Amino acid sequence: MVNDKAIFVLIDSELTRQTNGFELIASENYASDQVMRAMGSILTNKYAEGLPGKRYYGGCEVVDQIEQLAIDRLKALFGAEWANVQPHSGAQANAAVMLGVLNSGDSILGFDLSHGGHLTHGSPVNFSGKLYKPHFYGVKQDTGLIDYETLEETARSKRPKLIICGASSYSRDWNYERIRRVADEVGALVLADISHPSGLIAKGLLNDPLKHCHIVTSTTHKTLRGPRGGIIMMGEDFENPFGIKTPKGDLKKMSALLDGAVFPGTQGGPLEHIIAAKAVAFGEALSPEFKDYGKQVITNAQVLANEMTDRGYSIISGGTDNHLMLIDLRSKNAHLTGKLAEETLGKCHITINKNTVPFEERSPFVTSGIRLGTPALTTRGFKENEMQIVADLIDRALTNTENNSILKEIRNDVKSLSEGYPLHA
Repeated sequence: MVNDKAIFVLIDSELTRQTNGFELIASENYASDQVMRAMGSILTNKYAEGLPGKRYYGGCEVVDQIEQLAIDRLKALFGAEWANVQPHSGAQANAAVMLGVLNSGDSILGFDLSHGGHLTHGSPVNFSGKLYKPHFYGVKQDTGLIDYETLEETARSKRPKLIICGASSYSRDWNYERIRRVADEVGALVLADISHPSGLIAKGLLNDPLKHCHIVTSTTHKTLRGPRGGIIMMGEDFENPFGIKTPKGDLKKMSALLDGAVFPGTQGGPLEHIIAAKAVAFGEALSPEFKDYGKQVITNAQVLANEMTDRGYSIISGGTDNHLMLIDLRSKNAHLTGKLAEETLGKCHITINKNTVPFEERSPFVTSGIRLGTPALTTRGFKENEMQIVADLIDRALTNTENNSILKEIRNDVKSLSEGYPLHA
């Protein structure tokens, strides 16, 4: 067998990069050793099209037990009545839901990507905007908060068949109950995409969408701290509001519709090694310690947001309720772009992403903002004092973008602080 030195040298380089720097991308985290052990297991060899007990291949008696354990743990974690753990990603989960409950050309109402939404919520460059007729709501320009009035007005005038809530760069909690009320009024289903805050929701630290939304999707690798993947859940029986042939209160029929939309509708064989890693992550999240972790994630985000505000940066919506914040750099320096900020911080081994801000005037390849998140650094053990240091280092870098000597000093400080917080203690 060939000893593939080239790829493993690169993997070691990535380990060094992650170890010696600050990971502040809000959608990234550090999976545990046992999660990664499951991902790299012999389960990758097994084909298992279908569902536990209903496979199209033989030899699935072990993976059936693994997948059922993942389902049972996920349902226990969120209080769900039904779950599918097979989606390869959050985007695949959303695609399956839309395939299952919509017809091509149906109207959907989603959170505008430029205001903090996601590609799969109706963006014209995504399947959701190409196959369906998208309409959008956003945030208020003066507050940065969800404009629920516009959401309701648009729902009443456009009468979408699906209303999507959830975001990739919105720092406040959601009023799911209010969205459900207008959905019931216009005869729409509600899909809550909780990919970012799902780990916080699971431990009761943010509002619970399963009480009010028909269908909930999520990724498993952000605040849930698991492998990269997706999930779909439903909380309780409901009457389908627009003609899918499911009797009132028949969760079984609706779940069969969604199961079929995952396979064979949008995917082939499930990734059983990833599903095993999901089961491990769900088990970790069921522990009392995970709630302490979630609380610290939020505390760290709030400390970081306050520290950045004190240094002259504007936080969209004025603060954060969750794990992330969207910063408008123009409040600090009208000429500082998200692109320059990302590149400058990268030189210091501080990893962030440039991000458009609501009512953006620059190209999405340049942007006026950056997005910061605290899940990964919190996993490493950073707390309030460390977040104050992080804020100071970020500010020093962004006020000295052309001073390579200072940037080198910051890089050394980042490496020095990182050494005290190993990735896997």
